[in-house]
Amino acid sequence: MFKHILVPTDGSPRSLRAAKAAVRFARAGGARITAFYATPEYRPDITGDFIPPTFVSLPEYAKRVKMTADKYLGQVKQLAEAAKVPCTTVRASSDSPYQAIIKAAKANKCDLIFMASHGRRGIASLLIGSETTKVLTHCKLPVLVYR
Repeated sequence: MFKHILVPTDGSPRSLRAAKAAVRFARAGGARITAFYATPEYRPDITGDFIPPTFVSLPEYAKRVKMTADKYLGQVKQLAEAAKVPCTTVRASSDSPYQAIIKAAKANKCDLIFMASHGRRGIASLLIGSETTKVLTHCKLPVLVYR
C-alpha cells in the first residue's frame, strides 16, 4: 500500500474535501501525508515609469503569500492531527503548479499524489481541472483524483 501521500491544496472547498478524503485514506492505510501549496512567482505590474495603485512590494507579497500558505496548509495539518495521521507541510513558488506538485512529490519521496478533480458544472463537468490533467499527463507516480 501507499506509505507517503502528497496532498496538494489550493484552499478551495473542493481541495479541502479532497484533503479530508486523503487523510481518511492515509489513516486506513497507515500512511503519512505531506500537504503542499504552490504560490505564483512575484511579478510586479510595472510598465515603464508607471506604478499602478495596486502595486504590491516584494516584502508585502511575501508576507501575504506566507499567510495564505500557512492558512491552507494549516487546514490540512489540522485534519491530519485530528485523525492522528503524521503530516508535514511544504510550499513552493512556481508559475506552473503542476510542475511544482510533481517536483514536491519526488523531493519528498511520496508514492502517491492525492488531489481534487476541480470538476465544473454542466458540459465542463466531464472534464477535470487543468492542473490535475497536467499532473496526470506528466507524472510517473500514481495519482488519485478525488471527485
